[in-house]
Amino acid sequence: MNTRAASLIGRSMELRLLDESLANVAAGRGAAVFLLGETGIGRTRLAAEVHRRAGAAGIQVLRGRGSRIGPDAPLRAFTEALFSGLREPAPPGLTELGPYLSVLGRLVPHWRDDPATQHPGSDGTSVIVLAEAILRFAALAGRGQGCLLLLDDLQDADPQTLAVVEYLIDNLAGQPVLLICTVRDEPGAATDLAESSCRRATGTLVRLSPFNRPDLRRMAASVLGADPTAVPDSVLDRLWVDSAGNPLLAEEFLSAMVSSGTLVAEESGWQVHGPLVSRPVPASAARRVAADAGRLGPLGLQVLSAGAVIGERFPLAVARVVAGVNDHQAEQYARAAVDQRLLRMDNTGWYAFVHPFAAGVLQNRLLPKARVELARRAAEEIEARRPGLPGEWCELVAGLRLQTGDRPAAGRLLTEAGVRILQDMGPHAAVDRLERARQLLRDDPDDAARLRALEALLQALTDSGRVRQALALGAGETDGDFSAEDRARLCVRQAWSALVAGRYSLGLTHLATARTLLGQGATPAATAAIDAAEANLQLQGGTGDAFAAAETSARRALAALHDPQEATPQEGTADVACQAWYVLGTVLRGREPTEAAICFARMRRLAPDGRTSRWRVFTQLLLATEASTATEDDVPLRRVLEHADHTGAAVVRYHADAMLALHEVRAGDTTAASVRLDAALAGAEKLGLGHAVRELRVVTAVLAAHRGRGRDLEDALVRLREGGHKADHPRNAPLLHGMAGVFLALLDENRERALQQVERARAAGDAPEGGWQGMARLLAVLDGDDPGPATASALATPWNRAFALFADAIRAGRAGGAVLAQADAGRAMAAAERAAGRYPTALHLCRRLVAEAALRDGWGDPEAWLREAEDYFHGAGMSIVAGACRALLRQAGAPVRQRRSGSTRVPAPMRALGVTVREYEVLMLLAQRLGNRSIAARLHISPRTAEKHVASLITKTGVAGRDALGDVGARSVRDADSMRAVGAAVDVQYLPGEVARAG
Repeated sequence: MNTRAASLIGRSMELRLLDESLANVAAGRGAAVFLLGETGIGRTRLAAEVHRRAGAAGIQVLRGRGSRIGPDAPLRAFTEALFSGLREPAPPGLTELGPYLSVLGRLVPHWRDDPATQHPGSDGTSVIVLAEAILRFAALAGRGQGCLLLLDDLQDADPQTLAVVEYLIDNLAGQPVLLICTVRDEPGAATDLAESSCRRATGTLVRLSPFNRPDLRRMAASVLGADPTAVPDSVLDRLWVDSAGNPLLAEEFLSAMVSSGTLVAEESGWQVHGPLVSRPVPASAARRVAADAGRLGPLGLQVLSAGAVIGERFPLAVARVVAGVNDHQAEQYARAAVDQRLLRMDNTGWYAFVHPFAAGVLQNRLLPKARVELARRAAEEIEARRPGLPGEWCELVAGLRLQTGDRPAAGRLLTEAGVRILQDMGPHAAVDRLERARQLLRDDPDDAARLRALEALLQALTDSGRVRQALALGAGETDGDFSAEDRARLCVRQAWSALVAGRYSLGLTHLATARTLLGQGATPAATAAIDAAEANLQLQGGTGDAFAAAETSARRALAALHDPQEATPQEGTADVACQAWYVLGTVLRGREPTEAAICFARMRRLAPDGRTSRWRVFTQLLLATEASTATEDDVPLRRVLEHADHTGAAVVRYHADAMLALHEVRAGDTTAASVRLDAALAGAEKLGLGHAVRELRVVTAVLAAHRGRGRDLEDALVRLREGGHKADHPRNAPLLHGMAGVFLALLDENRERALQQVERARAAGDAPEGGWQGMARLLAVLDGDDPGPATASALATPWNRAFALFADAIRAGRAGGAVLAQADAGRAMAAAERAAGRYPTALHLCRRLVAEAALRDGWGDPEAWLREAEDYFHGAGMSIVAGACRALLRQAGAPVRQRRSGSTRVPAPMRALGVTVREYEVLMLLAQRLGNRSIAARLHISPRTAEKHVASLITKTGVAGRDALGDVGARSVRDADSMRAVGAAVDVQYLPGEVARAG
């Protein structure tokens, strides 16, 4: 590790300007450049780099610096500069300076003509003449190659030095001299001179700004001797806060991290051990802050100290009262502190310390008693000015009360601040405040205050996805010192945490404990809270007739609340009412959609105020999901997702991810859906969000079905069961049997299985998101049935309507050969294709199904539909349905493009035996012990052709007969990758909970 960055970082623009100036001076075009910046910003490092580059270019360098150390030494910077030049071989032709050489004797002793002239100004020679002499000497030194006159720390120079500099910058034009001065950016004569030269266009002013984050990362990497990507993000965040981009401070803080053992070099790279809280401020940085603050005088220091006690940001009006100064004085000292780079204007009437650690430095310089007194005055002043402590004032006063030692008052205020943040900003930002509030109130005898902090913390932890922490925290409190009623409330909170974790049985156990604690004397509101939570747990994870049990509990909760939809709910009941209406609306969606809509409208009206209130956000998610299903508009879902990301509402975020992925699956964007689901599952599983994981697993199964990957579908179902969830639960079954089961069966050309899946989906309810209703209608028409006009559920969503319209096209085409009927069928088909245009996989599947009926009934353009469908499915790797399209084209007498480019899908051992793609497909089906006729039907070939393939396989594999060949095929079936490679060529009945082979 280095103590300083090994190279100059983050000054590329400034270096380009200075390189141009060096090139110009070598060509005889002089200039003046001022480098301004705060202490530690890198003025001297930049000047040193210019010095190095000038020397490498053969440019003569004269360097000096101003200083306030020791006795006054007028013109010190120029004396040093001349001496630095004389240490090298003296420039030839000094005699050309004539009388100016003796003038320079004021700076260089052996050039004096008159020994009596020993002090500047005593010989009557003006500073102007001296400045001209210095200019001529520098021009002589730079003859042929140029001269760099470099003056550091000009803010510490004496007035005569500044007068010479002013003369030089006005007379450098046409001279081979480049003057570079570094100046600390603070009020003073040197800064005034630099700014005036810029205004008069006689000099260039370069203000060095703090590093941005990428530059700060590169600097840290240089100090650590590592690649920038190896700098831990947490280290960079801490440096950014502590240093505010100041390179020197960042280096010092980084060194403190390493020396304290917080940042350790290991074989795997630099690792952080322990919390990266602000480390002790380096002594040098603390001294600079104290010195800068001291320049403001006693009253100015008092104003800054009062502000520091309030915090890193503070309102000047409050600091003024605490410090005991008037408005004019406070403004004067604040402006001076801004000029000193101690403060910056943060907002109207508010100031912030440029370096956050400066507040701590100033606080630590106060005696404990004085600090407590300033904090007490500040708290009282703010409470008087801001009744109720709105906004950030609440947390600000909490910090002040903590400084005075009043922990209970600080805890109550932090609780209030945390609750407000939970409602207005989201759970992630609220957790830290509420955890601190709970710690402060641990020994408070006020049970109500402790309970409020704990309940809010449990909700914030649960909503932010830290459900394991919430369950552990609540388990340690339900047997504590609270009353039975308070402990019952905590049990209800724990039940909601268990629901989010997907631990439904645990949630019901908590509710049973709550009922026992309350006994017979429970209030209606307390009973309603338990019933509403129970309804949600039964809805999501109940057994038996879960929907009926959930409906009963929800209605019982609403009855206890005395019909809250007709009046403003009492405090604490709005959430409970929303919970009950949500369950009731969900249960009724399938059988009474109008009543369900009324339930959701009441829920929407009752959702508590607050931009991020749990049930307001959940209602927004519900409405966004409805919009996605009913209109395929995913914009509301994306807004909910963005809002959840911004507020840290992990639970809502992963549910929104599931619904967006389902939308992407329907739209045929399976790659985007797969990426989204993989990321969401990783995050939800890591946090233990079992409820969200269940929903994501269900959508993963739908994705597998729409890709034609039955094995992946079964894998998803296995993982679902491993998580304790049942595929046949009413919340899972509509999608698993409908959108997944029916769709995959159709892609597998297995209509018998498709009809079985329809019946299982129908038994689970008529919820529109299941997506099976339109497919059921299409299957019925394909089987020759006439289901009559489409039902409301078959037309409830664009997805279902598309399939229903294809069914209508078949019905119209079946009406006969009349010209009018043909026209009706054509119009119906065109309408169906327009409706299905947003679902490419479903569109081509329907074209394949309708083409079969059109060929039979003699209408439409089935050959074109089949060619488009075959091309799509072949490109998607769905070989079974693609093969069906080719078989139908052959039946129609149409030429068929041969597809034999998939030989690489045959396992290498089989390819070595000469097994073809078609033979391998036959081998996979032999694993099911199918006869030649069944194989022929599945592959759309003749039985005779199937028989020839079987005979060829026996010859190539060398097995004894058909049964042994079936064993070879069974071993190949076990290879999941081979299964996927041929698009699930084996006809596996992927039913939820089992894998059944067709016999």
